[in-house]
Amino acid sequence: MLYWPGTSGRREALCTVLGVSLPEPLAAERSRLATERGGSKSDIGEESVSPYLWEAWVRTVRRQRIRRAKRTGVTAEADVFQAMS
Repeated sequence: MLYWPGTSGRREALCTVLGVSLPEPLAAERSRLATERGGSKSDIGEESVSPYLWEAWVRTVRRQRIRRAKRTGVTAEADVFQAMS
């Protein structure tokens, strides 16, 4: 386990364990892929979760920006160009 000095002065873990139940075909594919790449099954899980979390964040920010734009009267591309000029 890797640690870093946290804000409380105590060491805090850099990783969190995530338990996932997978259907057998997905679990077998994950194991095969990890072996093929020379990595671990955890590496495959991390590679899978990271893009999902990024996309979720982008969708959230997009929804927030759309609501903000509508409140300020920006509803079309032409409104954006007018506001910028």
